[in-house]
Amino acid sequence: MPRPLALYLHIPFCAVRCHYCDFNTYAGLDSLFEQYAAALATEVMQAGVERGRPPVSSVFLGGGTPTVLPRDLLARVMAACRDAFAVIEDAEITSEANPGTADASLFVALHAMGVNRLSMGVQSLDDAELQWLGRIHGADEAVRAYHVARQAGFENINLDFMFGLPGQSIETWRRTLDRAIDLNPEHLSLYGLTVEHGTPLYDRVRRGLQAPPSDDRAADCYLLALDRLAVAGYEQYEISNWSRPGRQCRHNLIYWRHEPYLGFGAGAHSFAGDRRWWNVRPVPEYIQRVESGASPERDGEPIGRSVAMGEFMMLGLRLVQEGVTDAAFRSRFGVDVEVVFGYEIDRLVRRGLLERLSDRLRLTSGGRLLGNQVFAEFLTVSE
Repeated sequence: MPRPLALYLHIPFCAVRCHYCDFNTYAGLDSLFEQYAAALATEVMQAGVERGRPPVSSVFLGGGTPTVLPRDLLARVMAACRDAFAVIEDAEITSEANPGTADASLFVALHAMGVNRLSMGVQSLDDAELQWLGRIHGADEAVRAYHVARQAGFENINLDFMFGLPGQSIETWRRTLDRAIDLNPEHLSLYGLTVEHGTPLYDRVRRGLQAPPSDDRAADCYLLALDRLAVAGYEQYEISNWSRPGRQCRHNLIYWRHEPYLGFGAGAHSFAGDRRWWNVRPVPEYIQRVESGASPERDGEPIGRSVAMGEFMMLGLRLVQEGVTDAAFRSRFGVDVEVVFGYEIDRLVRRGLLERLSDRLRLTSGGRLLGNQVFAEFLTVSE
């Protein structure tokens, strides 16, 4: 039996586009909802038929805000996944949700569609910070949405938060963390604010209208999170992700373990075997291509052996407990990791960023703060 795949379905619509976001998302395209959902379902069906209806262990509805789509359209897309692929009985099926556009009937409908995991983009539980971020919900509204989701039957909920925001103090971050812990979600994702090229935030920073995020303050926030979440019983399993025991995000583990996934929708990326590819980004072009019977694929590239080894290290080391095991690297590439990357490993160990255990390599606590420097060592070798 082939290894189960993960499916990612991109819903590129938002009620309002946040000024820091560089994802392929759009506001004001409500008139294209129905055509887009039909095209997405068609792409999914065609891919499943071409591959002989392979097994799937994870489905992730991401965006954008998937829940801005009318429920009947979401149900159509979910039905296409089950018709085209053999979604296993205990598959993890996640939908992202915005607390500002969610209500009880929505959560009940998602649960009825088979969604068994929610990922809610809370970002902060401080109203001033939410206003700066341009979010359409307040802190109390986010908390209410969480409780409503629980009442609808969701037993696996992730909450996303951001740190390192301009004007964010350690104390406001501490209050957000403590309030989040009090909610007792199964999973927490914490991301430092980054200024991405092409976003309104990037333009404001470039023009001197907004101070850039402070790396030192972001590091302080991250260290505080490490402490508070450990005390609360959360296990950090990835640089930016914590969970209750056994509640890791199975979908994202597939990415970090460099395993195959298929992406559907405008701008979605896929990876399988020794190749990755991606779809056209503009929504109208995506719809037109699928409706005309053409492939929505924009481009792709083969992944050479050396590049694959570097990416395997970069992604695997993000898993701060699991790391990269000797056995996994040897199984994938037929050679010991020390033979390929011995020099880089020695240098990173001497710098205190990487540690050797009996059967694996993983980041030290200092390496988690400087992960990008660690990853660059392996990616540079693979180029």
